[in-house]
Amino acid sequence: MNVTEHDIQWGVTDAAAQSIDMDTTLTEIIGTLQSYVVMTRDQAIAVALWIVHTHSFEAAVTTPYINVNSAAKRSGKTTLLELLALLVRRPWLTGRISAAVLVRKTDKERPTLLLDESDAMFAGEKEYAEALRGILNTGFKSSGKTSLCIGQGANITYKDFYTFSPKAIAGIGKLPDTIADRSIVITLKRRARTETVCRFRERVVREHVDPIRCQIEAWAAANLSTLRGSTPELPDELGDRQQDVWEPLLAIADHVGGEWPSLARRAAVVLSGDVADDDDIGVQLLTDCKTVIADEREIHSKTLTEQLVALEDRPWGAWASGRPITQAKVARLLSGFGIHSFQIRVGGRNAKGYSRHQFEDAWERYLSPNPASKAKHGNNTNKYRPESAFSEAKHEESVSDSKTQEDPIDTGLRFGVSLSAPEPDTDEEEGVDL
Repeated sequence: MNVTEHDIQWGVTDAAAQSIDMDTTLTEIIGTLQSYVVMTRDQAIAVALWIVHTHSFEAAVTTPYINVNSAAKRSGKTTLLELLALLVRRPWLTGRISAAVLVRKTDKERPTLLLDESDAMFAGEKEYAEALRGILNTGFKSSGKTSLCIGQGANITYKDFYTFSPKAIAGIGKLPDTIADRSIVITLKRRARTETVCRFRERVVREHVDPIRCQIEAWAAANLSTLRGSTPELPDELGDRQQDVWEPLLAIADHVGGEWPSLARRAAVVLSGDVADDDDIGVQLLTDCKTVIADEREIHSKTLTEQLVALEDRPWGAWASGRPITQAKVARLLSGFGIHSFQIRVGGRNAKGYSRHQFEDAWERYLSPNPASKAKHGNNTNKYRPESAFSEAKHEESVSDSKTQEDPIDTGLRFGVSLSAPEPDTDEEEGVDL
């Protein structure tokens, strides 16, 4: 029997680990999460697997961040972090901290960072925000490290600190793109009047989850070697970065077995498949240009812009301080993909515009594959939608937690929606041929 340092720490034997029913443990985690924060089924599955990952992250090359966000306050973000603090390995629940403390404690203790009110941190002092961003950017990979000056006066020098550790980051709105790209986004909404959740009381919840956490610790300690050698199948619907994000969670699901490999991959596709690259405003524009152009061979710049602005629930109609995006701004964004307007005649009118073939290379390179087209080639996403107790549950629109009810833990499952917001455009409009 191989005994790891983790085994010694927790006093776990292979025989004891083999008796652990992780199928039941994961189900209990999901039920607990959804009793206190109204989450979607897929969100709860992702967070449950991530909790297990915090106890076994040494076996992984990457550690996904959990990005808990919402459009407004009182949406359950802090409650979710408080729940995680009772379940994850070496929890460190904190608000604003200095970059120096964050680096040194992460290097020494490898805690699970539960960082609240990230919006205030990134919107605050620029130097601090950049230092925090750098630490979070590097902490995604096992080789990640950052450098700080140490010493004083003539003895001043620098030292490398390792930044690799699990992290959950909560705040209003979006994280910086480079950090969001390393994250699984859990978007919460304020609880509706028809929704009920249990009131979070730490002592009561701790008594309930302590046995669950012990089960996770024992299972993770006994399975580090297996997880370290895992190479799980990664859904094609995910981009390269999101495959890196989900790989350690899928390895855990595969090792647990049963229906968890399918449930995990379905959650990955639902939460990250359609948004793998869409946080990039240029990719949003390519997506919407494809919708507008449809089967047209050529389109004038003015027509393209007007139809983009007319699209519902997209950023183009209120691009800059409530004003629609301009032809000049559309042209500048498209130029980054090598797409440039030229003089064309459409409907008897000669003006600047675009031809469909100019977009085809960019659509192929940057847009997420269409799941329907993948089905024709044997990659049907239905393989991630098994019949199970989870899939039989009724789904409602996702809303998040408000502490209102003291009922026993309710394992009812609910369904939710993601939010996104455009970056403001402050550029002056350039001259455009109409």
